[in-house]
Amino acid sequence: MWQWHDGFGWEPPQSEYEQMIMGVYATLGVFLILAARNPLANRSLIWFTVWSSIVHGGIMLVQAIVDDAERTNLVGDIPALFIVAGVFAFLMPKGEETSRRVA
Repeated sequence: MWQWHDGFGWEPPQSEYEQMIMGVYATLGVFLILAARNPLANRSLIWFTVWSSIVHGGIMLVQAIVDDAERTNLVGDIPALFIVAGVFAFLMPKGEETSRRVA
């Protein structure tokens, strides 16, 4: 199994998958940095990141329980996804949300 660090890996190594997922997450990261300037105006992107991380981590958790080859993710990828979701949810401002009015 190829591993980037303990707990972060893919079985078998799939360079196309790795390039794709890194591209998606790098792009998301750039937009999250931009969103940090005004989190309430960009709350949908931030909450997408929270919930997609929870869903991604949940799917990986089930796969790691079912498939021995995926167990290494229990100490790397899966906790990282849940931690990211928790940190973003915790840091999201709880201030007044702008109400939408339909004219």
